Amino acid sequence: MARQPQIPARPPCRLYLITPATIPDLDAFAADLEAALASGDCAALQIRLKEASDEEIRAAVARLKPICQAHDVALILNDRPDLARATGCDGVHVGQEDASLAEARRIMGEDAMIGVTCHDSRHLAMEAAEGGADYVAFGAFFPTATKEVVHHAEPEILTIWQETMEVPCVAIGGVTAENAGGLAAAGADFVAVSAGVWAHPQGPAAAMRAFDAALAAASATVA
Repeated sequence: MARQPQIPARPPCRLYLITPATIPDLDAFAADLEAALASGDCAALQIRLKEASDEEIRAAVARLKPICQAHDVALILNDRPDLARATGCDGVHVGQEDASLAEARRIMGEDAMIGVTCHDSRHLAMEAAEGGADYVAFGAFFPTATKEVVHHAEPEILTIWQETMEVPCVAIGGVTAENAGGLAAAGADFVAVSAGVWAHPQGPAAAMRAFDAALAAASATVA
């Protein structure tokens, strides 16, 4: 009897950290980031400082990039491919109202990581994938105070995407250690987290350990 080809297992879902919207004390946040990355697995950190000046963003990248590099964590800048390239970030994340994917790729180059916000739309996600995005982000899946929720996504979109597309998907919006496992089991390659780590009552290190446990449990169920 001919052996059936084995379907490779999907890699475990990983954490994608996003900074708070403001960082009043950069040194204090750097210490929190160091504690977090030393305590759990993380694929990327997105610096998301929409109201900050260019100088403040440059300072944040300069302070946080060595910490990310020490832990093999990709550094992604939100919105600004020009500043991402100028400051040596690994990539940029663009929303539907930001620079286009094509413009971001032109500025950042072929080797940069570029992600695109796709809300609750498989159509937008397929356009991004076909345009060369390295990942697409769906959400919001849960209520969140980090940003105003206009689009609400259901976990089914992750399952359908995982079954039909190869480009990785990120689940975002109100993700906590308590609900991350469900998103991972549904098909998220990454779960994006901000307040779920930085505002955790026991601190960022405890939050990372909790996420590690939740994602490991989810990975075991889909293996």
